[in-house]
Amino acid sequence: MSTTEPAATGTGEKKLRPGRTNATKQRLFEASMELIGERGAAGVTVDEIAAAAGVSKGTVYYNFGSKSDLIAQLLRHGVDIMLVRLQDVQGQSDDPLESMKNMVGQAMEFMDDYPSFARLWVSENWRTPGEWSAVFAELRAELLAVIGSAVERVAAGYTVDENIIRGSLEAAIFGAIFVVGLDRQTYNPERSREQSVAAVMTIMHGYVIK
Repeated sequence: MSTTEPAATGTGEKKLRPGRTNATKQRLFEASMELIGERGAAGVTVDEIAAAAGVSKGTVYYNFGSKSDLIAQLLRHGVDIMLVRLQDVQGQSDDPLESMKNMVGQAMEFMDDYPSFARLWVSENWRTPGEWSAVFAELRAELLAVIGSAVERVAAGYTVDENIIRGSLEAAIFGAIFVVGLDRQTYNPERSREQSVAAVMTIMHGYVIK
C-alpha cells in the first residue's frame, strides 16, 4: 500500500513531500482527531493541531499546504489504518461468514481507537457540497471494495438471496458499522463490541439462505 497518496481536494493533486515520517503523520492524525472530536473540523486551527502534535505550524504548512489538504491527508491516513486492519483478518478463517465477522470486529475496534474519526466521517461524508467530497468518495470506494470482496466470498461459499442488490448490501454493511459503532460509543457504552458486531452481522445472515 502506498504511503504517499494524493489528496483529492479542490486544491489539486498534492502529495506528501519526501521526509514526512509515519510517526509524525500518526501524531498529527491522533492530535487532529482529538481536537476535531471536541469542536468539529471547522472549529480547529492548524496552530492547535500542530501544537497538540508537537510540531511547528510551518512544518504542517510545508508538508500539506493548507488546513484543507491536511484534513484530506489525515482522512487518507485514517482509512489506510482501517484498510490494513481489515485486510489483515481476511483469510484467517475458512468460513467466509466468520471472516466477515472478523472484519466487522476490526472495524469496530478501529472506531474504539479513533472515535473522532468515525464522527468526522459521519458528519462530513454526506454533506453536499462538501469541502472533502472528492476525498470521501475515493476513500468510500476503497472501503466498499474490501467489503465487496468479503461479500463475494460469502456468495461463493453459501446459497444467498440473489434478489438482493450487491451494491446496496455492501452499503448497508458499511453504514451499519459506523452507525452501530457510534451509537454504542455515544449512547450505549454498556454494550460490548461483540454485541455490536452481532447486530451488524444480522445483515449478512439475512443475505444467506438457510
